[in-house]
Amino acid sequence: MKNILPIEAKNITVAYGSFVLLKDISFAVKPHDIFIIMGGSGCGKSSLLRVLTDLMPPAHGDVFIDGVNFTKADTIEKNILMQKSGILYQSGALFSSMTLAENIALPLQQYTSYSAQTIRELVALKLALVGLAGFEDFYPSEISGGMKKRAGLARALALDPEIVYFDEPSAGLDPLSSKRLDDLIIDINQTLGTTIVVVTHELSSIFDIGTNSIFLDGASKSIIARGNPKTLLKNPPNETVYEFLTRGKHHAQRTP
Repeated sequence: MKNILPIEAKNITVAYGSFVLLKDISFAVKPHDIFIIMGGSGCGKSSLLRVLTDLMPPAHGDVFIDGVNFTKADTIEKNILMQKSGILYQSGALFSSMTLAENIALPLQQYTSYSAQTIRELVALKLALVGLAGFEDFYPSEISGGMKKRAGLARALALDPEIVYFDEPSAGLDPLSSKRLDDLIIDINQTLGTTIVVVTHELSSIFDIGTNSIFLDGASKSIIARGNPKTLLKNPPNETVYEFLTRGKHHAQRTP
């Protein structure tokens, strides 16, 4: 295990112009965590993920990847660091005009010098890893929503990243497909040792897969809880977190 942390966010402020979503927040993701970013609608979860993945700059603060300042890195250094990460977007973000094999081959073609045969073999391996062996020649329109998410995950895993980010992975999925994706996330984390960061509001996913978490509060624009989600449910630090983790139910069961 590395002595340095995969991800450190230091004094991050997330803003759109003068509108501040999150102010001066700091947290760290440990190696091999399944780290949950949770909170109510509009609290800044997805915007924070955009900052972590360099899709938008922070208004203030720095993100460190493997001990290197990702926010202030030059283009070459950022590209090197970005190859250590994969992202699964809400929609899967597959190119509709390309087959699954062509979608997954893209990062391999862009960032490696592998031969066409090696890339085909790696594509088949990644599809098999997510339970889609034999679907290489299918187009995104020919498969279900859950399969699209898994194909998107195969592409995120194409370069064997150390970190994989998920933005609302259960969005648009039925409960069974959502559970299968959660099981796949756990399997990848445990078998490949991948550090995983998940933005979600789905309680089933939060409790089933999360090993650590932060809770973002839109009112205070800050982190108001951190730790294993199951521990936070047993010992909620405040009413806001308790309401979220119980969806406002079972008040009578709470120990005063």
